[in-house]
Formats: sequence, structure tokens, C-alpha cells
Amino acid sequence: MTGALDGIKVLDLSRVLAGPWCAMVLGDLGADVIKVESPEGDDLRHFGPPFEKGESAYFMVAGRNKRCVVADMKTDEGRALVRKLALTVDVLVENFREGTLEKFGLAPSDLRKENPGLIVCSVSGYGRASSMSARAGYDFVIQAESGLMSIIGDEDQPPMKVGAAVTDIVAGQYATQGVLAALFHREKTGEGQDIDISLLDGAVTLLANQGAAYLMTGESPKRLGNDHPTVCPYRPFETSDYPIALAIGANRQFQKLAKAMDLPEIAKDERFATNPSRVENRAALYEVLEARFITRTRDEWLVALHAEGLPAGALRSVDQVMDAPELAERDMVTTVEHSTIGPTRIVGSPIKMSKTPTSVRLAPRPLGADNDDPNWL
Repeated sequence: MTGALDGIKVLDLSRVLAGPWCAMVLGDLGADVIKVESPEGDDLRHFGPPFEKGESAYFMVAGRNKRCVVADMKTDEGRALVRKLALTVDVLVENFREGTLEKFGLAPSDLRKENPGLIVCSVSGYGRASSMSARAGYDFVIQAESGLMSIIGDEDQPPMKVGAAVTDIVAGQYATQGVLAALFHREKTGEGQDIDISLLDGAVTLLANQGAAYLMTGESPKRLGNDHPTVCPYRPFETSDYPIALAIGANRQFQKLAKAMDLPEIAKDERFATNPSRVENRAALYEVLEARFITRTRDEWLVALHAEGLPAGALRSVDQVMDAPELAERDMVTTVEHSTIGPTRIVGSPIKMSKTPTSVRLAPRPLGADNDDPNWL
């Protein structure tokens, strides 16, 4: 089987994570991706430790399914090579500072004079059409400026970031969606277009219900740690050995929770009858649930809760989830043959398609690995 984007060529001029993430997903979907790096290489190659035989674990995050070519765009030869590539591809992904494409002779409007169907996806911290377009944007700064950190952590503690680069990743996902939509438009019209993706814009969408609550009420959300502002009970609970994560939203689920925990009285208590009443009386409810959960082990509770079809799970560490059988069943952790490291495990694609499946065809490549391959041009 071939991927859904078989025959589509992508030029990845981006660095670090958001742009490379977009190009990687397009590669997973079957596109032929050529990643062009400077002689120093993508910054991700230098983020570490850990390193294995000189290769950065961080580069493995978004480096698969791409051929790697080195071109020094500070030279006439390097710029000419990249321009030649840009005139042959369907999609160009970049995250240079504003005006850099023009400086390199790669202005999208000029490229489209010879390649009218070219789609150019630009990823930046604050967006090309922004008064802050010249500012650099990194995940941690965007997490801070988007308000995301203000809702993470306990109320009596400083704001906290998410432990992974979520604003980069969500921007990369939106960039992928934009490219796919632009390809669909081009299929109908033959026209290429520009896509402007901002890390800040994407991060604001992560506020979700918290952002909507402010827009409705004018009240800025407070940090609640692992609790939920509008759904209850929706937090971890200690058991007799390991903690459990419980997410009960619907009233019918709460009725089943009362049954699973052998607490029929809470199902009849007016303080807990509806979700709004449970939110209002959360302290009283938690007192009852905490006392009950501590009487049995985590696994015993999970059996009882899952028997009722309730959303509950273990609080797992990274090593526990990476080795979990349900990930293996779905090829979410796959072994690739890296030309420097040898066999190495990486995270696979979460997109599962019946007719045009995603695939991992290339392990992340060493810097300049494909410069001498005549097939990439």
C-alpha cells in the first residue's frame, strides 16, 4: 500500500520542532520529504544529553521519514540549490525569521511564477501577519505568554509549564492540517497559497474550556493542580498502594461510580446528584471518596471501575507507558535501523488508516546523509 500523500514532495527548511513536526507527519502520510540543514545542522541535533554515538535523542522526535541534505544558504551555491528544490516541490515548510526567505531569493510570490501550485507553510512564534512577527518564539516563552502556564500547578505555587513542548507540537499539527487543506484546494483549482501558523495562536486554543470560561464570565481561571474547574470528580486519588486517575463527567457515570465503590448513599445525596452540585460540594465528596479509595489497591479499583465502563487509569511513568502492551499492539513504539546508532526505538505515527496507512520508511538521518544520493534532487 502507498501512503495518502504518495507523489507529494515536501521541502523542509525548518528547524527545532514545530515546522519539522509538520514535515514529519506529511512524511508519515507518504510524502517524499527532503530536509535541508545548515552545515551546523538543526538545533535539535545539539539538544542533549542524551546522545547515542553523537546522535541526539531530541532529533529523533521529528526526524523520521526525511532525507537529509546540507546546503549553506549563506553562499550562492547553497541558495541556488535550495531554490532549485523549491521549484520542484509541492510544499515548502519554513520557520525562518521574517524576511529571511526574501533575503535568500525564496519569496513565495517569486517562486510561484515558476511553480504556481507551490504551498508555503510558515511557522513562527507570533505569526507573519502580526506586529510581533519579528520576535523569536520558543515553546517555554509561548507557554508563558499564552496563559497556559497560569492554569497549570497548584494555586499556592508558581505557574508551571507542561513537561513537553506542547505549543510546538500543536502548532506543527495545525500546520499539517493547513497543508492538507491547501493541497485539497490546489487539487480543485491548481493554486498554491501561503499558510501562516503561529505558536501563540495554537497555544491559545489549548486553553479550551478555560479560555471559553473567561470569555463568558470575565473571570480569569485559577490554578487547581490536578483538579478540574468544572467537572467533578476529575482528579487523582490515593489507594492503598498506587494512585489512580478518575474522570467522571456525566451524571450516569457518577451513578455507576457509586455502585462500583459500594457507596449507594452518594448516588442519592442531593449535594452530588448533578455535576454542578458536585463541583460546588467537591470538598465533601472528596472526603467520602478518599476514605473509600484508600481501602483497596489501585488494580483492585481499576477492575471494579472498568467493569462499569468508567474512565479510570493508573498514573504511569514514561518507562511504563513506552513499554505498555497497548502501545505495542498499535505500533506506537517501533524499531528502526539507524545508520549510525543501529537498531533504535522511536515513537511511531498515531494516524491509523485502512487504505493508505502511515509508515516509517526512513529512520532519522545523520547530517548530510543524502548529499551524495542522486535520487533526492
